[in-house]
Amino acid sequence: MVLFGYGLSLDVENIPFAVVDHDRSAASREYAYRFIGSRYFQFKGYAQDESSAARLVASGEARVVLVIPPSFGRDLAAGRQADIQTLVDGTFPSRAMTTKGYVSAINAAFSLSSLAEAVARASGMSREHVLAALTPITLEARYLYNQSVTSIWSLAPKLIMVILMLSPPFLTALGVVREKENGSIFNIYASNVSRGEFLVGKLTPYVGISTVNILGLWLLATLLYRVPFKGDFGFFLLATLVYVLCTTGIGLLVSIMVRTQIAAMIVTMIVTMIPAVLYSGLIIPIASLGQGAKVVSHLMPSDVLHRHCGRLFPQRRWLDGAVAPVAVLAGYATLLFGVGYALFSKRPRT
Repeated sequence: MVLFGYGLSLDVENIPFAVVDHDRSAASREYAYRFIGSRYFQFKGYAQDESSAARLVASGEARVVLVIPPSFGRDLAAGRQADIQTLVDGTFPSRAMTTKGYVSAINAAFSLSSLAEAVARASGMSREHVLAALTPITLEARYLYNQSVTSIWSLAPKLIMVILMLSPPFLTALGVVREKENGSIFNIYASNVSRGEFLVGKLTPYVGISTVNILGLWLLATLLYRVPFKGDFGFFLLATLVYVLCTTGIGLLVSIMVRTQIAAMIVTMIVTMIPAVLYSGLIIPIASLGQGAKVVSHLMPSDVLHRHCGRLFPQRRWLDGAVAPVAVLAGYATLLFGVGYALFSKRPRT
């Protein structure tokens, strides 16, 4: 939780950038200062020409380069259109598109300000009146539930879901298969312990450990990362505990199918880690997935916990259909444990 929370961030800020200023005028410096003063960009200095700027991008020292032509100031003063070239490192497409949006927004704000000043000088009106006339519709965006748009507020609930998707199946699968591998399970085969008693006795400690993990992860999310929790903690604990039963059931099925701990680790990693990371919305939004990937995502219990119980942190929406997600997770758990109970046999396989 600590490694993911501090190492994984979806915030695109402090983008290193450089400027190639061929004009060196007051207008070009003002344009560059719009980026220098932004918290989204980190100024790395001026480059002499495009070749040196390309080397900065290739080395990773800069992700964005602004190339200001020699006639920038004269074109603005004469009322002509001025062109600016922006070079964006497209190594990471999602960050590149976000960076392009930042550049476009700052450029649009500078263009509007320059136009307002030109009209104000020509008409004698105040700059504020000109701006009001040029922008009859003003857009003010407010981010609900997360006004600072901090990514950890969204990542922390998802990390709880992902971690609880990984650890219980590993513990369960390895715990049962270890007895197969060292031969101690033959004591169970020879005893009068029933299948149900063996499974309950074997799985209860791992469910208890995972319950402690739930509390620890919730404390890390709310105290360490300061993610606001506005829902009902009792409902959150109940839903997450049923989710743990689902993931423990996955480990039970894996332990029945394989005979060695190495095989248990590999199979568990395939059926839990890959869906938990790729199909849970942790990195890629589920709405952006293809149709086949969406089907896989909706078949996983992690999707239920993420879509319903994840809202308990920022939105406090737990009364709307509160029974439905718990019922679905309980159905998952019943199905998994039912199949596991049916497949487990006290007779050793030959």
